Formats: sequence, structure tokens, C-alpha cells
Amino acid sequence: MKLGFVGLGKMGGNMVERLLRGGHTCVVTNRSQDSIDAAVSKGAIGAKDLADVVSKLDGPKVVWLMIPAGAPVDEHIAKLKTMLKAGDVIVDGGNSNFRDSMRRGEDLKALGIHFVDSGTSGGVWGLQVGYCLMVGGSEEAFKLLEPALKTLAPENGYMHCGPVGSGHFVKMVHNGVEYAIMQSYAEGFELMHRGPFPIDLPAVSKLWENGSVVRSWLLELATLALQDDPKLEKVKPWVADSGEGRWTVHECVDYAVPAPTIAAAVFARFASRDEEGFGLRLLSALRNQFGGHAMKTEK
Repeated sequence: MKLGFVGLGKMGGNMVERLLRGGHTCVVTNRSQDSIDAAVSKGAIGAKDLADVVSKLDGPKVVWLMIPAGAPVDEHIAKLKTMLKAGDVIVDGGNSNFRDSMRRGEDLKALGIHFVDSGTSGGVWGLQVGYCLMVGGSEEAFKLLEPALKTLAPENGYMHCGPVGSGHFVKMVHNGVEYAIMQSYAEGFELMHRGPFPIDLPAVSKLWENGSVVRSWLLELATLALQDDPKLEKVKPWVADSGEGRWTVHECVDYAVPAPTIAAAVFARFASRDEEGFGLRLLSALRNQFGGHAMKTEK
């Protein structure tokens, strides 16, 4: 099939390449010309801007956005609304909040334009192994997109989750679970690192990949990281979050779903960035005040 693709970052560029390898035609644009040129060298059709992308598509026109969540998505949709017509499709493959996707879907529905939210997992490895796609939208739009979805995903790697918003909702929960799994691995390996034995951590990680009940792709990635830097001396203990973990916790509160493990994993990321450590300083001062416990002071 032929589709427009906006956003050629680490994931977007690889997704276009995978689509091209699968025989699809991609009309691409990006903020940087270098990324457009790289995609064109692999067989894509370059476009100077959003309007140029739309002009080079055939009906029904499909435009896939792979751009940062929030205002950038709204800005692109606002422009596309004036360029597309009833029956055309806009896909948001980024990590948008599912409530934003529901709002966008309702807005576009009034114009007869289909909106599809595709939660996309696979990271930089997606080009090689495929992307897990969690898709929300109408049955009509899903069927129209399915040839591209089959190419992007590995076998059994895509699913129509339900109406608009459901794809990003499932992806949000997916990322919340991901936070918890990674936090669990981090805590376990730290205990082995600090414990009383000279444990070969890369070897343990590799061992667990074989027959262990905790084996996973994330564990395989841990093995790669530890083999490259066994003591992780090159890595600063500062962990970012892109928002989905927070959203998962918010929704758990709204629906009274207890999720202490996911919540703790999110808070652990916040704690990693506290270079001032005021709260921990207060804890130490309180122990000294009520019990005379030793307190380390700054030099």
C-alpha cells in the first residue's frame, strides 16, 4: 500500500525502512533534510512538508505520524484536517495519552476522517524483529491499514484492540508493566552486586535466559548491557520517564486498581534524579534529633 509517513527518528526511520522492504510505497517528511535523504536512498519518496506528503498520496489517503506526543500531534492534525477528506486516515503511532486520542478521534469523526491510535513497541530493534502494534480505531480503518501492520509486525504481533483510544490505552499499560519488570531486574542485580559473593553478573543474566521463569527480552538486553560494561561504570544512575508510567498510575487511582509495584517503579525513577536529596537529608537529621544517631555532614 501507499502511505505518508511523518517523523523519521530512531523508530520512524526504521519503520519506513521495514515498510519499504515489504514492498510498500512511503512518502516521507521530517524536520531534518538528512533524514528525508536517508529514507529516499532506501526507496522512499521525499516530501518537503506535510502538504507535499498529502499531494503525493492516492485516495483513500493514509498519513502516519511518528512524532512526539502532545502539542506536535495536535498541530499536525490541525493542518491535516484542511488537507484530507472523508474516508482518509490519520495514524498516531507515538506514545500519546489515550484520552487525547479519544478527543482527536471525535474531532476528526465529525469530518469523516478516520483516526487510528497505534501503540508501538519494539524500540530500535523493531527493524530487525518487528514491532508489536496495539491498534485502536474503526474496523474500516483497521482493515485499510492491515497490509502495513502485517509488514511492520512479527507474526501475531498486531491487534485491533477496539475503538479509538484503546490502542494507546493498552500501550500505556504495557509501558507501566515494563517499568515494573525493569525495576525488579535492577533491584535483583544490585543485590547480587552488593552481596557477599563475587558474582559474575553478565554470566548470571545469560544463565537466566535459558529455562528460567524470569527469562525475557528485557533480560537479554540486560545481558548485552552488562557484557559491554559489567560494573556499569559508564552509566549515570539517572533514569528518565516518558510519561506512560505516570499515566498508568493515574488511571489505577481513577479506577481504584491497586498497582503498588508499578507505582514504586515510577517513584524510583523520580528518586534517581534527586541530586539535592533534601528528603534524605531530613531523614538523617530526624534520626539524629530523636535518637542521637550518627549523621554524616557535608564537608
